[in-house]
Amino acid sequence: MILTRRDAAIATIRARAYSIPTDKPEADGTFAWNATTLVIVEVVAAGKTGIGYTYNDASVAKLIEATLAPLLIGEDAWNINALWLRMFQRVRNIGRSGIAATAISAIDCALWDVKARLLDVPLARLLGVMRERVPLYGSGGFTTYSDDEMREQLSRWVFEDGCRWVKIKIGSEPPRDPHRVHVAREAIGDGAGLFVDANGALDCKQALDYANRFSEENVAWFEEPVSSDDIVGLASLRDALPVHMELAAGEYGYTQDDFRTLLANEAIDVLQADVTRCGGITGFLRVAALCDAFHRPLSAHCAPAMHLHVACAAPRLRHQEWFHDHVRIEQMLFDGAPRAIDGAIAPDLSRPGCGLDFKHADAQCYAV
Repeated sequence: MILTRRDAAIATIRARAYSIPTDKPEADGTFAWNATTLVIVEVVAAGKTGIGYTYNDASVAKLIEATLAPLLIGEDAWNINALWLRMFQRVRNIGRSGIAATAISAIDCALWDVKARLLDVPLARLLGVMRERVPLYGSGGFTTYSDDEMREQLSRWVFEDGCRWVKIKIGSEPPRDPHRVHVAREAIGDGAGLFVDANGALDCKQALDYANRFSEENVAWFEEPVSSDDIVGLASLRDALPVHMELAAGEYGYTQDDFRTLLANEAIDVLQADVTRCGGITGFLRVAALCDAFHRPLSAHCAPAMHLHVACAAPRLRHQEWFHDHVRIEQMLFDGAPRAIDGAIAPDLSRPGCGLDFKHADAQCYAV
């Protein structure tokens, strides 16, 4: 059957926020939290429902329903690029970054999901598969964890889930970090890659000093040693880091200009992007094209279930972050959430769209 414009008209857009407590207190170099807020969007067109989501403040749901949804109701769900541009134009005076970009990201993911469901195909097939499996790196090692808690988490990722790399948080108490890095290296052995993430907690001189100390433990990746807003600082550190240590940033990129600036100023070795922040599937594909043009690898940040299909399609994708909080939430609240097998995840090609179904009843107790 060939679907007409009327068949694919957007009938309904719903948004709802849920606050899910962490399993234990968590912190990184600049922030501490005890709950994670998930904002779910459902787009209904031609009798099919697509889902998208973002991890942000509950106010995102109100912005979606009050400001963005009225813009899209009745429009053709096939025309995703046009709708994506219209949404960004609508938030020009609000500000494109931050809350607005995450709201647009969630809607865009839901639009791609409903499009694939209308065609009854997995989203990866609709986008074009470049890889059947997406490599993972385990991510957690929060600064609130004891040495034993960190050892247990990291060793499980490496020796049970098969992850080739793991990442820990640093920066809340920098003098403790060399010890924590040593504990992490002992936990995973010499065969796995070790990453650290400061979440912008350090200045350039601190970051370079600690990078040289971490080099003794063969740390291969230093994420946001300084704020990702400090383009000059990132670029200078990239040139000064030990030769085997890559500098990564980009998780706080919201617009194409954010990513182009990092790439054009040679501020990173590996660019990160988050489909729930950077404009959804449409935005992530555009970031992937920028990485291709600048010959830089791309790493998917957090939200592994939502990244999975587009990660299969991105040309220079290196790996996906297997972030403790999001893995836990997605496996609790979504049917079809991926499981790590031999250090990778793969889409279930028997399921249409992004392959996920939200468990409304299970989530109700967390509703904001």
